[in-house]
Amino acid sequence: MPSGSLPQRTPAIVGNWKLWGTRAQAADHCDRLLALLPDEGRRPAAVGICAPFTSLDLCVEKLSGSGVGVYAQTMHQEESGAFTGEVSAPMLTEIGIDGVVLGHSERRQFFCETDRALQEKVAAALAAGLRPILCVGETEDEREAGETERKLRHQVQEGLEKVESERLAEVTIAYEPIWAVGTGQVATPEIAQDAIAFVRALVADRAKEAAERIRVLYGGSVKPDNAAAILAQPDVDGALVGGASLDPESFARIIAAAAP
Repeated sequence: MPSGSLPQRTPAIVGNWKLWGTRAQAADHCDRLLALLPDEGRRPAAVGICAPFTSLDLCVEKLSGSGVGVYAQTMHQEESGAFTGEVSAPMLTEIGIDGVVLGHSERRQFFCETDRALQEKVAAALAAGLRPILCVGETEDEREAGETERKLRHQVQEGLEKVESERLAEVTIAYEPIWAVGTGQVATPEIAQDAIAFVRALVADRAKEAAERIRVLYGGSVKPDNAAAILAQPDVDGALVGGASLDPESFARIIAAAAP
């Protein structure tokens, strides 16, 4: 599908705080970020933050009416049960959460999340009215072995298996090459474009219209000094930002870089 034929999609810049922030720090971060952002109608991108569970309700309160979305960093696929330490989709919607990040490489690596479990989580999030951000990406060894497309095909097809074709565009996909997550390495704009165009083509195999509407973000050491070049790529619809999102000034500069 030629990129030039795609309709304009509003970019999204989402900050993933990971394991960071007391409630006091979260409150201060929200206040500082809002002071730096233009009004919602003048922003070049939709904006979201992913806070730890302990600060989600506070962020919802602080960001209410601002147009900044609040996302969880994971959730369980079941609504209730003997799953110690887990949080369900209805629990998140009850406190006003907008969406949830699913399948981040750190969740896959350190908490053994599988593609089969993630397809259940994506479906559960949609059923509860949450906007899922499904993360996919290859390791350095897989890239060097020429296995990037095989890995992306498997993760995308498995992750979206239980999503009806007419709802595919409600999912956001984040391409995060694992070798660039938290390492300081960053994919070149060309690498990001090629991988994300491939992801979009995979969605088109299911539903062409959905592929034209779905957002596909880039994640992996995004910073103010490299954001503009990445976001300028025709198939890149925004960024899932890690460490650089912890500083409101840095995050605001990345958001500004989404301007055409």
